[in-house]
Amino acid sequence: MRWIIVHHHFRPGGVRRVIEQATPHLVEGRADAVVLVGGEAPDPIWFGEFVRRLAPIPVTWEADRAFGYAAEARLDAAEIGRRARQKLRRILDQGEPEEDWVWVHNAGLGRNVVMIRELARICRKRKVRVAWHHHDWWFENRWSRWAEMRRLQVTTLRDAARASFPTGAGWLHAGINRRDVARLRRGFPGQSVWLPNPVELDSSGGPRSVEERTAARRWLAERLDGDAMSPVWLVPCRFLRRKNMAEAVLLTRWLRPEAWLVTTAGASSEEERPTWKRLTAAAREGHWRVRISILDGADSSAPSVESLLEASEVVVLSSILEGFGLPYLEAAAAGRPLVGRRLGNVVPDMESLGLTFPTLYDEILVSPSWLDWSQEISRQECRFAAWRSGLPRGWRTQVRLPAWLREPPGCGVPFSRLTFTGQLEILQAPADMTRQAALRLNPWLSRWSAWAATGKLPRITWKSNTAAKLSGRAYARRFWSAAGTAARGCKTTTRADSAERVQAGFLRERLAADHLYPLLWDRDT
Repeated sequence: MRWIIVHHHFRPGGVRRVIEQATPHLVEGRADAVVLVGGEAPDPIWFGEFVRRLAPIPVTWEADRAFGYAAEARLDAAEIGRRARQKLRRILDQGEPEEDWVWVHNAGLGRNVVMIRELARICRKRKVRVAWHHHDWWFENRWSRWAEMRRLQVTTLRDAARASFPTGAGWLHAGINRRDVARLRRGFPGQSVWLPNPVELDSSGGPRSVEERTAARRWLAERLDGDAMSPVWLVPCRFLRRKNMAEAVLLTRWLRPEAWLVTTAGASSEEERPTWKRLTAAAREGHWRVRISILDGADSSAPSVESLLEASEVVVLSSILEGFGLPYLEAAAAGRPLVGRRLGNVVPDMESLGLTFPTLYDEILVSPSWLDWSQEISRQECRFAAWRSGLPRGWRTQVRLPAWLREPPGCGVPFSRLTFTGQLEILQAPADMTRQAALRLNPWLSRWSAWAATGKLPRITWKSNTAAKLSGRAYARRFWSAAGTAARGCKTTTRADSAERVQAGFLRERLAADHLYPLLWDRDT
């Protein structure tokens, strides 16, 4: 059996992390070859380490622009389809299709629906077993994907649904949080499984390597103006608007003014670069203790993300949107405190696995007086109207103007609900002034500030069986158990319109007011 992994790219990020952590356990004793298929060649250093992890199972890769993001491939729909068919047929011809497994990542993101549609069609025709692994969704504050799909001749929501949620005999739909899986099961009973991302937790709570931590701290100091004494607060993520990075800067400034706020990876696509450039420029011009994308351009001597986590005082996760929230677990694995948002689709799953997070917050309230509020309202109204006009026609009238635009704010407005321009305006105000007012708006900050001042924010704790539940072996057991159930069939049959029904349910949920964020309405907020 060959284990064929399909993803648009193998760049740093949560999906690649899942692939590298889970694959050795998924293929152990089952596969005699692993094939990576993507839009570009994987990073040689990462690929070499991946090969080492899987030895003695041979690993190869296949790359073609037709498998990458359609916007980056710069190919029309017909050419993407032709090249994808040609490549897929050649790959599948090299094995026994009915024995192979194809593990498809992030097909529901809508970055290349033509390739995804061809992949599903060919796999069904050749009776290949497929795991359709959902990490993110095109309809979750990524509405630019709808315009992109229409350019690729996927012009109806029915077409989009059938590309995002195809099915076949024995296929699996895997989700990374239970809220999404519950909705998948309404359309695909017996074929949906919750697969929480694997993380190897050290029962001692870390750090696991004093030498690596010391080397990472030295490496950091060299890039932080030679400052080896100040604490580091780390955001271990790619730079994406949904990561709400300006809020991480604000929190660090309020809780630990002497700390450096460091983010690891850079913008992963052209769509994210305008915000990345603006925050980088603001940090440089304002002489903020901030380093954006510190690993970008680093050579092979750079420490791993795990080592950077262990060398940091605190992990920060200010995301407004996560599918699984791997940094929650990475902070636990490194034995670091986590200051992060209490995301409703993430934290309940973590707590069900036995983790306890002492320093999570719901929102950071800020005063409208700290910025030109009339200008902010004008920006938001303009962007909201433009954003809504880009929705599928039948859904535009179902989206209401958000409450913070309909009604004047009371004592405070959530920082996460500002445009990026509004967020920068607040960051440019004197930190001492905003901090004192923030303590009145957010009383819990006083206790956290006292902890942070002494470097003693409480760490994440977990139950004795949590590490076993999140191990790679547990991940593989969960997968293969669900695969066996799907292969045997299920009592409730899948309806012909299951894909449309599942997508419509997601749309109703994702267009509700609590899912709307100006940061995500366009790339230049």
